[in-house]
Amino acid sequence: MATSTTRDDHEQRMGRAAATAAEAGLAGLIVTPGPDLAWLCGYRVTATTERLTALFLAPGRRPRLLVPVLEQPDAEAAAGAGALDISGWGDGADPYTELAEWLDPKGRYGVSDATWAMHLLGLQRVLPGSGYGALSEVLPMLRAVKDAHEVERLAAAGAAADATYEDILGLPFAGRREREVAADLARLLTEHGHSQVDFTIVGSGPNAANPHHEAGARYIKDGDMVVLDFGGLRDGYGSDTSRTVHVGEPTAEERKVHDIVREAQQAAFDAVRPGAACQEIDRVARRVIRTAGYGEYFIHRTGHGIGVTTHEPPYLVEGEHLPLVPGMCFSIEPGIYLPGRFGVRIEDIVTCTETGGRRLNETERGMALVR
Repeated sequence: MATSTTRDDHEQRMGRAAATAAEAGLAGLIVTPGPDLAWLCGYRVTATTERLTALFLAPGRRPRLLVPVLEQPDAEAAAGAGALDISGWGDGADPYTELAEWLDPKGRYGVSDATWAMHLLGLQRVLPGSGYGALSEVLPMLRAVKDAHEVERLAAAGAAADATYEDILGLPFAGRREREVAADLARLLTEHGHSQVDFTIVGSGPNAANPHHEAGARYIKDGDMVVLDFGGLRDGYGSDTSRTVHVGEPTAEERKVHDIVREAQQAAFDAVRPGAACQEIDRVARRVIRTAGYGEYFIHRTGHGIGVTTHEPPYLVEGEHLPLVPGMCFSIEPGIYLPGRFGVRIEDIVTCTETGGRRLNETERGMALVR
């Protein structure tokens, strides 16, 4: 069973983040509402507004959180008394001036990627000599390496997604709209413990050739290839899996393409090891598909990191030289998409261990036949 995140966990994360910032030559970090804030201190802002909320971390200094005074009780309850100092600012005050009092006027800081432009511009107005860099660029490893408890939560989310897939195979596809099957996926994810459903892609027939097709009004027919890609959050950590099924008997070409994607996915998984560059996993999958003559139809990266969000570093894509490290968790999801005809994608979440890869999705990767 997944272990709850404790105050000690958050204190260790904030301390590690501050130390890592110093190693990167930064004066500190400024973290605004979003997954970084929740992961670091446990405070998840339920309704982000124009009012500034910012966590400040710097080496050798106690963490500090600036919040609108009307939200201070919620912040104190969520972050936990004693874990950090919490200050409130009231309407009519200038929060940027208050935040600036904690900063070096000439310092360079890492800032959450999703920080509102108005907040960054407000800070630059009061500290024109300061500099800023997006966290995904200056600290790409901030959340990339998971501890054992985080991997356990991701494994539990993966198992829930696997149970959802097993259940959906028993339901009818032919004669139903894509969005009806998508609704079943969402319902099943919730029944298997997800608190949040982020996406339920159901691409049938020619729609399967669109990797991010939004389930719509098309009726699924006998003879259709159907790409299923679904996931969300369970106990605060993400699931994301894809399988491609077929309504009735597939053609020889459809089987061939599915087998190629399956081979590419397996080859990429087998290449996972500590020290391997992220781009190497992408290259391995792409090589299999290119050798089979379908290279131009693999039109997206091989994978993305996953944790408290379903897309985060590391990214398995050409040009990403970041080496795999034990504890990194990411998708491996090669695909082939034949415009106007059909598509195939197979996706598992994988974690890098000391000895190689470990799959967090274990459902059958062969083509399932549905009715």
